[in-house]
Amino acid sequence: MSAKNILILGIGNLLWADEGFGVRVVEEFHRQYETPDNVTCMDGGTQGIYLVQHVRDADVLIVFDAVDYGLPPGTIKRVEDDKVPQFMGCKKVSLHQTGFQEVLAMAEMMGDAPEKLLLIGVQPVELDDFGGSLRDETKEQINPAIEMVVDYLAGIGSPAIRRETPLPPESTIACPVLLTRPYEEERPSEEMACRSGDERLLVDRNWHPPEDHDGELEEMLAGRSLRIPVGPR
Repeated sequence: MSAKNILILGIGNLLWADEGFGVRVVEEFHRQYETPDNVTCMDGGTQGIYLVQHVRDADVLIVFDAVDYGLPPGTIKRVEDDKVPQFMGCKKVSLHQTGFQEVLAMAEMMGDAPEKLLLIGVQPVELDDFGGSLRDETKEQINPAIEMVVDYLAGIGSPAIRRETPLPPESTIACPVLLTRPYEEERPSEEMACRSGDERLLVDRNWHPPEDHDGELEEMLAGRSLRIPVGPR
């Protein structure tokens, strides 16, 4: 009997602070541990529906992610099997979560849903920080999340083995351009780069929102000219 295909997937957006938790965990897990040939570690990023074939090929799917469980910030929680889809969509904290919920639904519709699901998520501390890194409370949950998956793999007969020497950061399975150290140390100051919204636009008195948003949208879709009031120049 052949070994089960196991996919360990980190999803999220590294550019939005704690949204990058899943990717940072799978990145660090791969750096610290070797896995059997039937285990694949993948940076899923925000690929959403493009991950469906990988999910269909997996007998066991393990996901690391930032999830709004409604718990105190920095809290880690594991969810298994039938409960996983509901948490991938509840109080979504980013666009990729609804997309991944749809990925699971598509795999099931095609008759190729994984036999077992494990979601290891952390309650985010901060998301609205473009270019920001994980907050300290979230970083502290990286190793506990790794320990959870190591125990899980051992329990299903595909143990991960700790490397005698962790791989160098450059061997990452995630985006090499966004390695943690340069990403954090080379970040521009607040004076040089916007963190959330552009205050120059938000406080500009010359800008006004559309008076009839729905009507103007209908005009645009109908192919008629769209006039957006911008005020005096």
